[in-house]
Amino acid sequence: MEHRKIMQAQRLPYQNRELVIEGPIPADVLSRLTLHPDLDAFRRPKEQHKALIEIAELAEGRIIAVRDEETIVGYVTFHYPDELERWSEGGMEDLIELGAIEVANSYRSLGLGRRMIETAFAEEQLETAIVYTTEYYWHWDLENTGLNVWDYRVMMEKLMKSVGMVWFATDDPEICSHPANCLMVRIGREVPLSSVEQFDRVRFRQRFMY
Repeated sequence: MEHRKIMQAQRLPYQNRELVIEGPIPADVLSRLTLHPDLDAFRRPKEQHKALIEIAELAEGRIIAVRDEETIVGYVTFHYPDELERWSEGGMEDLIELGAIEVANSYRSLGLGRRMIETAFAEEQLETAIVYTTEYYWHWDLENTGLNVWDYRVMMEKLMKSVGMVWFATDDPEICSHPANCLMVRIGREVPLSSVEQFDRVRFRQRFMY
């Protein structure tokens, strides 16, 4: 599969300077930046910074980030499914996970999540891929946002729909374990029917459910 990576960048006025939304960012560029200390939802910032660099080094990996001068204040990751997850079972080269998305607390409400995701899909970069994301309520920052699980779910759905991702059914036990959890998917225009059918087989282990 061809992994198209076309660097995109846009600037957003912020206080007396500009934020830069850009990507996919090469690993060597990421290594020269620092991660904001509030970006600790998944790992400690230094460990997460290292993980972002490792993703950027992958052929299919891509990091879209927002930087305030030389500090990363938000990021989105794209990569193949973890080999321990069911989504890797089909061995699909055109199935890409939209994984972590995180914005530092003081930079929220600026629409940075949407801007980063839109940057990832710009210039038809992901039309050859099925891009999916798994939303689990236990990953959501309910405390700092003040939202309940349902309002947060609506917010995440709206964010993903901004790039054409839609809700897909699945019998995955983790997603089915709570009604707020969901699977959202975008099938690129150049994805062959054989890949769509393979993804359907991965989504449902119990054939009678689809």
